[in-house]
Amino acid sequence: MSCRIVFVLFPGFQQLDLAGPMAVFELARLQQPDSYHWRLAASKAGTARSSAGVDWPVQGLPRACGKGDLVMVIGGDGVDAACRDERLLRWLQRASRSGARIASICSGSLVLAAAGLLDERGATTHWSRSRQFATDFPAVRLQPDRIYVREPASSRAGPARRPELWTSAGMTAGIDLCLALVAHDCGEDLAREAARQLVVERRRPGGQSQFSALLDLQRPEGRFGALLDEIRRDLRQDHRVEALAARVCMSPRHFARSFVAETGATPAQVVERLRVEAARAALESGQPSVQRIAQDCGFGSTERMRRSFQRLLGRSPASLRKRG
Repeated sequence: MSCRIVFVLFPGFQQLDLAGPMAVFELARLQQPDSYHWRLAASKAGTARSSAGVDWPVQGLPRACGKGDLVMVIGGDGVDAACRDERLLRWLQRASRSGARIASICSGSLVLAAAGLLDERGATTHWSRSRQFATDFPAVRLQPDRIYVREPASSRAGPARRPELWTSAGMTAGIDLCLALVAHDCGEDLAREAARQLVVERRRPGGQSQFSALLDLQRPEGRFGALLDEIRRDLRQDHRVEALAARVCMSPRHFARSFVAETGATPAQVVERLRVEAARAALESGQPSVQRIAQDCGFGSTERMRRSFQRLLGRSPASLRKRG
């Protein structure tokens, strides 16, 4: 296979969002020549200045993209202005219709959402942008705890067909996403060798989660700070939406919407994360009874706890116990 990558930059992009993914594809190409080649592109040809103040040479956006191409939008502080770049948004829409795969690194997913490419599809972004994302793009199925999300191409034929989409969370999560892309395109052995050269895990311990960074959900001016503290203090309580809404004197529907707008996650997602965090700490500290930990953290059963660990951490409670 041979894949042409278009790295899409804008003023204020984050250099690590570009350098990490580019290094993955470079190493893959060293092992399998002609597997990947790329260009740096932006709405305006010339240079794009990174948030670090370094100018990078860029070409204009290519006139056309094909089915074998990968369009990857880089993130960074300049993403808000990029979301208002109509020329870029229209180009992304055309690239999507052409059948090219579409990807983003870190906050670059906001640009894809602004172009309408993520509507009714799963995606992630950097944890610090989750609240903004959930508020500005409610049609997207945001998965804020994931390191990366892959949405396969839809099976519909014709112009309604939707492309394969990949979105990643924080800066280094772009490396995880690109290793997964290499494994998908060229095989697991090549991805594993690229990870070895980069001295990173092929799959991180903790799986597909930026979980720990998202625990800082409270804002000083937020209305749900006391509620979050109450949840943390007693994870065994009934923390379903109806019960939480009653505690803050809101209807369940209004509460759920307001909670997502403030925290960037649903009440159920937050409660699950807090329970997993507490259980993980208990396991790693060597507490003897897994069943007791499951009860104290509100899971109700060890099997339910195991499923939550697999979903958020990509590993079992037993693996953490062995590590501890």
